[in-house]
Amino acid sequence: MKTNRIVLFLALLLSGGCASTRYAADAVTTPAYTEVANPYFANIARQTSKSGKDRLAILAMQGDYRVDFHFQETVPLMAGYEFHDDKTTGGFETVVVVEEAPERIVLQHLLVAPGGAVIKHWRQDWYYEASERFEFVADQTWETVPVADAEGTWTQCVFEVSDAPRYCGTGRWNHRYGVSTWTSDRSWRPLPRREYTKRDDYNAINAENRHTVTPAGWTHEQDNTKVKRDARTTSQTLVREFGFNHYRAIQGYDFSPAQAYWTQTKGYWSLVRQAWDRRLQPGQVLRLDTNVDGMPIIIATFDQASKAGDMPESAQLAAIEKTLEEHTTVAPKRSAVATP
Repeated sequence: MKTNRIVLFLALLLSGGCASTRYAADAVTTPAYTEVANPYFANIARQTSKSGKDRLAILAMQGDYRVDFHFQETVPLMAGYEFHDDKTTGGFETVVVVEEAPERIVLQHLLVAPGGAVIKHWRQDWYYEASERFEFVADQTWETVPVADAEGTWTQCVFEVSDAPRYCGTGRWNHRYGVSTWTSDRSWRPLPRREYTKRDDYNAINAENRHTVTPAGWTHEQDNTKVKRDARTTSQTLVREFGFNHYRAIQGYDFSPAQAYWTQTKGYWSLVRQAWDRRLQPGQVLRLDTNVDGMPIIIATFDQASKAGDMPESAQLAAIEKTLEEHTTVAPKRSAVATP
């Protein structure tokens, strides 16, 4: 994918939530596909241990999906607040297992537009009984904080398309009702991509997340509160929002472009993850020195990924470090994080 094509595709992604559906107008008619059962769902019931069920529930989010994203503001919390329009988008997404270890699972989402254009989407990392996680503490700023009462928990950390941090949540899986559901604690996150270019009346979300693995796929529910914050202090609470992302397992849609893209670029993106990890260490504060959309880092990393096959690993690493050094600042941690 050429650089100008990357910029167009990313601009659509950032302006509307999911680029696949919006981009389809520039591609071809969406081909037919068939909804099928989640092939990993039955494995969970056959597992006897709680920790084993937890791991299989996380792994059951891999696969090929038709996904719908819906967000609706529900409860006004500020006098005179006027609801913004609901946002509904969708697309086709495959989720691949990048790392699988007893206490760590990494899942990468890849969007595939009709016509075959591929965009590396968000990433979710899962840690069993994590002792620490990163936290969004101010505009474009994250730091690593301790996790209280970690026994039996899984911490999910979510990353931007460039592998920059977004948010983490910690919770326990519940398998009692024939389906597996994980519910997080409340934590802070920055503005979502769907509103980067449309809103300036809030700059943070206080959120609780719920992931449920179903016989037909999986769902992601969000209980969001949009707020205006000055560093760690909330100055205004605007509105609550309900988010519902529905991943329905499918077959018949051509996800081979995503598989080819990941085969070609996964080595490069592994180096990117390592570079971010070095900047998200305990005792450090990470700040992104870009506009809130993070486009300088996104465009640079996507462009580098497209050329990685022609570059030795040392050159890839040098390019990554140059990009992050230009657009991030790492400083010692100075103060504790306020409780959401």
